[in-house]
Amino acid sequence: MQIVQASAPGSYGNPYGTPGLAVQSGFGQPQIPPVGFQQQKSVFRYGETSIWSTLAYSGGVALANDQNGRAFSAALGNTGQGFGAALTLAETNLRVGGFVPDGQAFDVFGITALIYFTDTANVDTGDGDVPVNTAGLIGGLLNVLHNAIASWQFTQAIIDIAPMHLIGAGGGAFGAVSTTANDTTVGHMNNGAGSVWLYRKFPIALPGNVTFSILNRFGSRAGAVPANNGLLIKFALLGYYRNVVEAT
Repeated sequence: MQIVQASAPGSYGNPYGTPGLAVQSGFGQPQIPPVGFQQQKSVFRYGETSIWSTLAYSGGVALANDQNGRAFSAALGNTGQGFGAALTLAETNLRVGGFVPDGQAFDVFGITALIYFTDTANVDTGDGDVPVNTAGLIGGLLNVLHNAIASWQFTQAIIDIAPMHLIGAGGGAFGAVSTTANDTTVGHMNNGAGSVWLYRKFPIALPGNVTFSILNRFGSRAGAVPANNGLLIKFALLGYYRNVVEAT
């Protein structure tokens, strides 16, 4: 039998004085392979966050068979996606239209869609603080949920995600509507409280150098947007950046 002696008490057979097991042979003892101290070449760094973008439809606009709603195609400070005025941070956080911010790869594990309305038919001048508590606005909400389909659009492919009634808002005001004794309607309704569309096993990978958008399309039975209110649909992608940090 051969035993490698420790160089210091308590080192358990490691000649460098750090805790470890004795390297032994004989009497059926297994050989313990040496452990390398070299750091791996590539280290992944993750950053969990969200990316969002908003589509706008003016009051009274017909939605039946509309195929032109492309979220994530217009950048912060630009016009587009139904807006005549520049998009602000409330509408999007994209720096370059159609690309993940900073050109980094982004893995999507969840999608939300918030449906809300402005207090005027003009989406550029109206305030987006209207409670959905009337028959007209609730009908406008249901019109989107029942007739819209969300799809990924890449350079060469369109991949359907789900009907809009399966994609929740992810949070926000939620509840019921009631009318008080003096005929005042109070309350608010939206498309879900906390429920989101989840990729339960495999996230969608968005490369940093490939254009993408979410295409929002309506079927033939979709009604028009309520005449006196603009319609806004804010999509948010829940996911994480995955950077490769080179170890030195």
